[in-house]
Amino acid sequence: MEGREGWLLEGVIVDSRGAEPGYLRLDPAGRIVERGATGTQGPLGSGERRVRGIILPRAVNGHTHLADGLWTREPPRQSVQELVSPPNGLKHLLLARSSRRKKVGGMRRALWEMARSGVGAVLDFREEGVEGVRMLREAAQGLPLQVVALGRPAQLPPAAEELRPLLDLGDGLGLSAVADLGLSTARELAEACHRRGRKLAVHVSESEREELDPVLALAPDLLVHLSRTTEEDQQRIAQAKLTVAGCPRSNALFGRAPPLASWERLGVPFLLGTDNRMLASTDLFSEMEFAYLSARSRGETLSPKALVESVFLEGWRWLGRSQQAALDPGTSGLLVLRRPLDDPYYQVCCRGHEGKLFVPPVPADPSGS
Repeated sequence: MEGREGWLLEGVIVDSRGAEPGYLRLDPAGRIVERGATGTQGPLGSGERRVRGIILPRAVNGHTHLADGLWTREPPRQSVQELVSPPNGLKHLLLARSSRRKKVGGMRRALWEMARSGVGAVLDFREEGVEGVRMLREAAQGLPLQVVALGRPAQLPPAAEELRPLLDLGDGLGLSAVADLGLSTARELAEACHRRGRKLAVHVSESEREELDPVLALAPDLLVHLSRTTEEDQQRIAQAKLTVAGCPRSNALFGRAPPLASWERLGVPFLLGTDNRMLASTDLFSEMEFAYLSARSRGETLSPKALVESVFLEGWRWLGRSQQAALDPGTSGLLVLRRPLDDPYYQVCCRGHEGKLFVPPVPADPSGS
């Protein structure tokens, strides 16, 4: 045991197996080298550090728009269209008049903050065409999290000379509503995305209900918002076996809520996203707590377990990296929430915050300060 370095994590392990008491041993790089039952871990090595708490995979932020975090004031009391819809929403005007340096710097700060708070991957809807995705890639350089760049053409209808490099550089497309694009343009974009084997994500029924047939015909990989949908819509989404993403805090600013309780009841896999950084922080613990409390205030049955799984498990499954949701030897990327071990799903959902986190190994500040 002498000279062993790394970490001994003890408590409750919450991963794709469920929640079970146990321990993990990590090497100095944060890779799991041993997993076992509580009481079988043996003595602490001379170079090991012990951390107790609730042990989780790193989180996935299932929907963001990071660049508009340059807006630092209270959001105006305007409609969704006035604030964020292309091309004349406040967000798009802000991006157009902001320098490249400010946008890259703002996105890098947001990504670093997420990495420090235990986020392992983020799905960002990146406006501004090919150059927008280039800026996101530049912002993410050297940071310890996966950045899924879902680009959007700068001009509509898209030109072939823009669409090809957009799909070369990005991981897929993150589209606004079909009604914003027009059906023919939406089809063209979806077909190009599928031909290249990229991910297709689409905003749906954010400010008003949209018919699902045109959306489902695009064969999307991810639907976002769905805060203006009917029970029949939810059933159709469940039958289609689609993954969806909800953004409770940003929706609440406009008097709406994603139907998370319906998704849980119907078995629809869902992610949580923090949405526009100009509207809310990138804190997924705040997102989970708000989602749970607001659903309960409406008399809806939404379990902490479903919310925890949406943040720490479902995103990895959607990304095709299910091994990251299983804390087994050989994998890396986890966090420890230093809270009581009783009722771990509730502790994570409603009593977690960055000040109680241990994230090994801790990323360096990219600013060098």
